Amino acid sequence: MYVCICQAVTEDEVHACVAAGARTARQVRDITGAGRDCATCIRKVCAILKRSEELVGTA
Repeated sequence: MYVCICQAVTEDEVHACVAAGARTARQVRDITGAGRDCATCIRKVCAILKRSEELVGTA
């Protein structure tokens, strides 16, 4: 599913960024371009980041 329509960034791409070490929406933007145009997707990116932090915290 697309997280960022403007840059055609998928949820899988954001997860790959997180797996590669991205910890902030800015880092995800710099790597994928998500949020570079209208920034509507930043909430989705932040939600993915938060879920990944929670998963790491419980592991």
